[in-house]
Amino acid sequence: MTYRVALTGGIGSGKSTVADQFASFGVTVSDADAISHRLTAPGGEALPAIVAAFGAEMVDAAGALDRARMRQQVFTDPAARQRLEGILHPLIRADMLAETETISGPYALLMIPLLLETGQQSLVDRVLVVDLPEAMQIARVRERSGLEPDQIHRIIASQVSRAKRLAEADDWIDNSGDPASLWPQVERLHQAYLKLAQPHADRSPADLASQSR
Repeated sequence: MTYRVALTGGIGSGKSTVADQFASFGVTVSDADAISHRLTAPGGEALPAIVAAFGAEMVDAAGALDRARMRQQVFTDPAARQRLEGILHPLIRADMLAETETISGPYALLMIPLLLETGQQSLVDRVLVVDLPEAMQIARVRERSGLEPDQIHRIIASQVSRAKRLAEADDWIDNSGDPASLWPQVERLHQAYLKLAQPHADRSPADLASQSR
């Protein structure tokens, strides 16, 4: 049985950078966003259901999901967002579990930006949050994507609050400082997860099934 750690955090928190550092230790990283892109690429498994729910106009000329059009709709219509999540999240979840079930390493990292919003904590043994103040989030997202502050505020408002995210965390990484400050935090947690994963690996599937997270 694979020991799974969820990596989550708000937009612009630096999840990908942290995931890359864990990967440098040989940790298997399963990325929900990457899976989502694969599912909605031309010929993707999720496209027929998306077209049925939202119409053919949600597919671009290349045959992929028109992400900009879909983003505009789901951020203005909560019901549309729920429909889209109902299509994508079960497929993403199944792919993530399949990707991490047969790994050779002691544990896997599941990068799930909307872990808490979608109640997927039961998929993992531990929750790791990448954290920084909201003002820094906004500045970093604006620099990276060029979005206006009001757009960024709407995205942040659609996610769980920073306080709730930290309250749900088993571990957290402070990404408010210099990029060099991330490495020792990741290294410390990697060593901790190696120790946590070992007794997990020694237990039988029946033992694990009898215990709740």
